[in-house]
Amino acid sequence: ERKQFGKPIADFQGIQFMLADMAMKIEAARALTYQAAAASERGDKNLTFQGAAAKCFASDVAMEVTVDAVQLLGGYGYTRDYPVERMMRDAKITQIYEGTNQVQRIVIARNLP
Repeated sequence: ERKQFGKPIADFQGIQFMLADMAMKIEAARALTYQAAAASERGDKNLTFQGAAAKCFASDVAMEVTVDAVQLLGGYGYTRDYPVERMMRDAKITQIYEGTNQVQRIVIARNLP
């Protein structure tokens, strides 16, 4: 709904690229998460690697995508009137709890297949 120069911002190619990148990252994070879940169901030996990779990648993507969403909304992105403000805070905590992403990267490196 946001407009700039009399046009919806979704009509601008740069915004379309940004939205496409956001969608691709979300799908990649989802696929990696499902792959780790399937590995858990099968009892795979490399579950530690897959779980850490899924957690780290998905939480980084969540943060990137919500920051981009806030940027797309402009000043409205920081207000509590829009849910993206809360989503960005929630995304940040996923990078921290259950082992920070820096720790997850150590786990990944030590369990490279």
